[in-house]
Amino acid sequence: MQDKKFMTTQKMLSLMRKGIEKYKLIKNGDKIAVGISGGKDSLTLLKLLAEFRRFSPQKFELVAITVDLSFTGQKQDFTAIREFCNELNVEYYVEETEIGKIVFDVRKETNPCALCSKMRKGALNAKAKSLGCNKVALGHHSNDLVETMLLSFFYEGRLSTFAPKSYLDRQDLTVIRPLIFVTEQDVKSYSKTLPVAKSKCPADTATKRAEIKNIISCIAEKIPNVREMMFTSLIHPERYNLFDKFEKDSELLD
Repeated sequence: MQDKKFMTTQKMLSLMRKGIEKYKLIKNGDKIAVGISGGKDSLTLLKLLAEFRRFSPQKFELVAITVDLSFTGQKQDFTAIREFCNELNVEYYVEETEIGKIVFDVRKETNPCALCSKMRKGALNAKAKSLGCNKVALGHHSNDLVETMLLSFFYEGRLSTFAPKSYLDRQDLTVIRPLIFVTEQDVKSYSKTLPVAKSKCPADTATKRAEIKNIISCIAEKIPNVREMMFTSLIHPERYNLFDKFEKDSELLD
């Protein structure tokens, strides 16, 4: 986990390729839609996949899709992202919605993230299907994996997080997360030259995920490698030892 190191394209590709190969995320003939929010994670993913496409043993197509949430009732200017996609030779599409209005003005959600995320993913997946894609790539990294687990643990009483690859049978789409072995610090270092857009979400800094980030940062002051330890515990099945495993072992011993 290369904290505080300058990340070159070569280093980032090495980490991404590790995830792609370990979890078999890309196959020959795939048409992959990359969800582009305009943030550092999604733009980093798009840049790396465009580079990987040049030498990948699996031949695949790329398109980029932004779901315009229309926060504050205004359409966002995506010109910089469109130009970036042109440089990468990736077709770019903007799916206009009124999700921001529905979540904040109509529903007036006290916990807007859950509904917004569900509707945004629905719009992204529908657009991907209409373009003939069979996969959707999201820019989640290793920090997101840990934070999602803690969100489920603290707020839902569940031990759960997302998978590097998951099949959505209703949409007949596979969601992949090629940056699973990349840290947020890696992305911050690498994305400095990318056209990152500041989030216009009214709840951007007041989310439960932001709270979890702060909690982990506080723990890291006393346990510097806590993020790496939590990440390692999640991706190595042999380190799993919870009650369902105990019950299975007990049944075998009866």
